[in-house]
Amino acid sequence: MKLLFKLQTLKSLWTLKPPNRTFHGQPRLLACDVYSQYESVRRGEQEIPKYFNFASDVLDKWSEIEKAGKRPSNPAFWWINGKGEEVKWSFEELGFLSRKVANVLTKVCGLQKGDRIVVILPRVPEWWLVNVACMRAGIVLIPGISQLSAKDILYRLQASKATCIITDDTLAPAVDSVASECQFLKTKLMVSKGSREGWLNFTDLYKNQSADHSCIKTRIQDSMSIFFTSGTTGSPKMTEHSQGSLGFRPLLSERYWLDLTPSDVIWSTADTGWILASLASVFDPWVFGSCIFIHKLPQIESATILNTLCRFPIDALVGAPTLFRMLVQNDLSKYKFMNLKHCMSGGEPLNPEVMEQWKSETGLDIHEVYGQTETGIICSVFKGMKIKPGSMGKAAPLYDVQIVDKNANVLLPGQQGEIAVRSKPIRPLGLFSEYVDNPKKTAESERGDFYVTGDRGTMDEDGYFQFIGRDDDIIISSGYRIGPFEVESALIEHPAVAETAVVSSPDALRGEVVKAFVVLSPTFSSTDLESLTCDLQEHVKKTTAPYKYPRKVEFVQELPKTVTGKIKRNELRNKEWGRM
Repeated sequence: MKLLFKLQTLKSLWTLKPPNRTFHGQPRLLACDVYSQYESVRRGEQEIPKYFNFASDVLDKWSEIEKAGKRPSNPAFWWINGKGEEVKWSFEELGFLSRKVANVLTKVCGLQKGDRIVVILPRVPEWWLVNVACMRAGIVLIPGISQLSAKDILYRLQASKATCIITDDTLAPAVDSVASECQFLKTKLMVSKGSREGWLNFTDLYKNQSADHSCIKTRIQDSMSIFFTSGTTGSPKMTEHSQGSLGFRPLLSERYWLDLTPSDVIWSTADTGWILASLASVFDPWVFGSCIFIHKLPQIESATILNTLCRFPIDALVGAPTLFRMLVQNDLSKYKFMNLKHCMSGGEPLNPEVMEQWKSETGLDIHEVYGQTETGIICSVFKGMKIKPGSMGKAAPLYDVQIVDKNANVLLPGQQGEIAVRSKPIRPLGLFSEYVDNPKKTAESERGDFYVTGDRGTMDEDGYFQFIGRDDDIIISSGYRIGPFEVESALIEHPAVAETAVVSSPDALRGEVVKAFVVLSPTFSSTDLESLTCDLQEHVKKTTAPYKYPRKVEFVQELPKTVTGKIKRNELRNKEWGRM
């Protein structure tokens, strides 16, 4: 898809939300602020540049500002592991180290512009170095969460045709078990203190590399990252984003959800495989020259989160609703946050009662954001905006978000329909480029003049959007998107399962969880069901990513079906949610 953006569209968008030049009553940086250098583009007085690279045009510019003494002394990147280890990098140090990694990828691994690399790492500093190195070298980054199984990794390597993979010693054995089936895979890099046959040691290599590297020239529409996103049928789709949709978008789209300054420290607990990690822990904060704070967080534990907020000067917190549901179960009066001012939640709707409890105990509002892998953040409760419980705010700048019917007609306020983003005649810069190698799915995502999200919602007279639910069968649990087909495929491999259907089921902590309806094979009809439930859950954990396993299992005699034999998942889902 071609990137289109006309001058008059920029001018009209500018009038929607004037620039905010103050922050907490203090003047913003202008002359030496990278974000402010693109003000003429936001005003529509200057065209979007043909060439853009986030590393050279944003990060290296902040490094220059930093060296000139015009940026606060806080780091650009700050990492802890909770066990005493700590890493702090300035923008200059980030540039120095990422150039070394870029040389590893290009000179040692032989990767060239446009080549694809799968990166499956937990929240470790190397993940950020690889991100920036890929920008510098024009390599397409494909992130994955650390819970992926060997089967998941195989699919991603085969579908993407990636020539290189970077992971740690935990997942290296899983990669080795499928590597022989991946004809395009040439190089394996391991982030580890140890060694493994057939693998290059990432840390040893980059420390010994030269930091002399020239950032490659990239067009604004060049591919930058590919995210695998689950669908209701079939395997996960490859959602492609460009230098423009990820890197230039936050320079163009106003301070609509983060609204940070170079003095701010932001912490997002998102997994490194999610697009939210790219948005809230890479691109959007660094556009403003802010410090990205990361805790390794092997497990999301409320005590660890709360203690970290008390010990470190974190200004902004971004987390899934599950995080806030966990936190409010604690006695928050025991904790005094050092610097927290702004809280954001996204990935699924947040219960109004949780927002109220958090506000009453901390004095802080939770600002909801809404988006998808394909769109980034398209709705948000901005700073200073009236908060309406149950609402995910208004459309973000750059996006004309509407509620449409099945024929792509825009519905009136209060009417329920599908949440959609106008994509014609001008395609917003932040939208994904395409589903790679899947023109059919790419075309199906468009309806009339709109990209349709698959989510149902309403918009009120004030322009606030409210999420109703998925228009399809996707399950969003603790922020993870889970396709029922993937879970059903894992379950059906078990000899006890004759037939199965997977739907979402309400859960007080996670919002919704995976529930499996199972029809047993005749030979297992007299099996102890409690024991079998545990057996099926363990089977799914071993077959696919563990977070996808069904937390609820119900054994049934038959599944509801249409006359053509299709399973009526909507009927099962409606029963679970009390809509029958």
